[in-house]
Amino acid sequence: QVQLVESGGDLVQPGGSLRLSCAASAIDFDYYVIAWFRQAPGKEREGIAAIAMHDDSTYYVDSVKGRFTISRDSANNAGYLQMNVLDSGDTGVYYCAAGSVDWPIASMWHIVTEYTYWGQGTQVTVSR
Repeated sequence: QVQLVESGGDLVQPGGSLRLSCAASAIDFDYYVIAWFRQAPGKEREGIAAIAMHDDSTYYVDSVKGRFTISRDSANNAGYLQMNVLDSGDTGVYYCAAGSVDWPIASMWHIVTEYTYWGQGTQVTVSR
């Protein structure tokens, strides 16, 4: 059965870095848009970053541009989110997702309902 499993969440101080991983099984990640979403307590799930399946174009919410980098590793059927210069606003549960996102991806990538497969999340806490 299709599974996405996140790992790498941790407690870090402001200004610190984390790398999140998303390991996929029973699907070929190369044929899906991969995205990372996060959800803080009492808040809606927010699209953070995505990488396209056709040309590896990347997309980011403004608040993480220049700090976060999304990537994929075809050999390992995995996705990654490198997070730098973390601050308290980055705290939340981070979810990996995969989907056949409608075009144009630039407008659709952050929409939750575009994604078919979801991981169970990994906690990121940024605190002193």
